[in-house]
Amino acid sequence: MKKILLLLAFLFSVQFSTVNAQKSLEVNGVKVPRTLDFEGKTLTLNGVGQRSKMFTELYVQALYLTVLTQDPKLILESDIEMGIRIQVTSSLVTSKKLSKALAKGMEKSVGEQGILKLAKEVAELETLLSKEDTKAGDFFNLIYNPLDKSLWIYKNNKYEGKIESFEFKKAFFGIWLSENPVDKGLKEELLGKYE
Repeated sequence: MKKILLLLAFLFSVQFSTVNAQKSLEVNGVKVPRTLDFEGKTLTLNGVGQRSKMFTELYVQALYLTVLTQDPKLILESDIEMGIRIQVTSSLVTSKKLSKALAKGMEKSVGEQGILKLAKEVAELETLLSKEDTKAGDFFNLIYNPLDKSLWIYKNNKYEGKIESFEFKKAFFGIWLSENPVDKGLKEELLGKYE
């Protein structure tokens, strides 16, 4: 039912407005920007969905690309600007729980051996996400910059730091877009494949 409502909200906003007239769309009470500006580039919304677990809505997530596509392998292998936006919607999501869930998602994406090779980067992510506690309403923009092969982390539009590694970028986006994503329905939504 949630997916149908999300799809209807998305289609309604696309059909009855222009991109210039409406700079964001609303998904389950969260305003999701249609574009993100990063280092002189404009990233465009590719897809949006909600991550739920055990009947709890945890966060609204959006995928932004410079070239829109529904091909997850192309996204994972591309060395171009791209971003993930996560807006926390549940008070159950803390900085520690979010970083732990992202680490588990990366392990699911690249396997046990793959995640061991990225231990330093995973620890850096936990540190950057935990600078201050996370609460409902907080949002993260996690944007890949090909110029220095790094993932830049912003919390509520404040730059927190970056993690350098193209392999880490692939593992990070693989949380949602790999062959073994944390949520298959969310993967489809981020790819713009609404049922």
